[in-house]
Amino acid sequence: MTQVFEKDSHKMFWGDAIEVLSSEVRDNSVDLIFADPPYNIGKNFNGRMDRWNSDSDYLEWCYQWLNLCIAKLKVTGSMYVMTATQNMPYFDIFLRDKLEILSRIVWYYDSSGVQAKRYYGSLYEPILFCVKDKQRYIFNADAVLVEAKTGAQRKLIDYRKEVPTVYNSKKVPGNVWEVPRVRYRMDEYEEHPTQKPVALLERITLASSNPDDLVLDPFSGTFTTSFVAKKLGRRSIGIEIEEEYIKIGLRRLKILSHYNGEELKREPRSYEKSAPEQKVLFERK
Repeated sequence: MTQVFEKDSHKMFWGDAIEVLSSEVRDNSVDLIFADPPYNIGKNFNGRMDRWNSDSDYLEWCYQWLNLCIAKLKVTGSMYVMTATQNMPYFDIFLRDKLEILSRIVWYYDSSGVQAKRYYGSLYEPILFCVKDKQRYIFNADAVLVEAKTGAQRKLIDYRKEVPTVYNSKKVPGNVWEVPRVRYRMDEYEEHPTQKPVALLERITLASSNPDDLVLDPFSGTFTTSFVAKKLGRRSIGIEIEEEYIKIGLRRLKILSHYNGEELKREPRSYEKSAPEQKVLFERK
C-alpha cells in the first residue's frame, strides 16, 4: 500500500515505482527525470536483493517503468537514465525509438578498493541523456560551465580567428564526468550501497531544469535527487520501496523530525554490522 509524505512542494511516495508512476503521477507533468534503478547485479538494499530470475525478466520490468517515465515527461522535458554497463545497450536501443538520445555520458570515478585481476575492472557507470523534442528542451549551458584545461589554462592564442584570441577559459562539460563516488565518512554519506553524489545531481539539475520545475526520481534511495532539487529551488517527486531509505529522505528533506516515535537523526553506522535478513527479490513481478 502506497504511503505519501509531502511538504513545501516536495512529495515522497513509499511504494512500488510502477504502481506509483501508474496511479499517482500525471502524464506530461514532469520537467526532469533522473532514473537510477537497481542494476540486477546482486546488491543488497537493506535486505532487499537486487536480482531477478533472468536478464529477460529484468529488462521486461525496466521497459515497463521506462515507458511510464516517458509518459510523465513534458514535451520540453529531459530524462537521465542509469544502469549497469552490461544492460545499457538494451536501454539505448529501447529508448532511441521513443526519445532523442543527445548524449551518452560516462560517469568516471577512481577506486581505492581491490580491482579485478583477470579482466579490466569497471571504473565508470553509463548515463543516457534523453529528450522528447530536440528543438524544445531545456539546457542551461552557462549554469554548468567547467574550466577548460587545455589552451585556456596555458593562455594559448587561437590564431585561426580573424582577430587572434585567447582560448575560452570555460566550456560546457564533455560526456566524461569525473565525480568522486560517495564514500564512508564523507559528509554526504548515508547507509546505502549505491548512493549517488550531490555533485552529479547538481550538474544534471542545473543543466536540465529551471527554478520551480518538477523533478522526478522513481528510485530515490537516499533521496539525493530530491535533496538537490530542494537546494536549487525546484519541486520534486521521489519514489522508494524500502522503508529505511524513506526515513533517510524524510530527514534530508526535513519533512518529518520523527517517524513512528523514532527521532530521525543521522548517526554514523559501521559496515561491520551483520546484514539484515534477506527479503523478496527487488520489486519482482
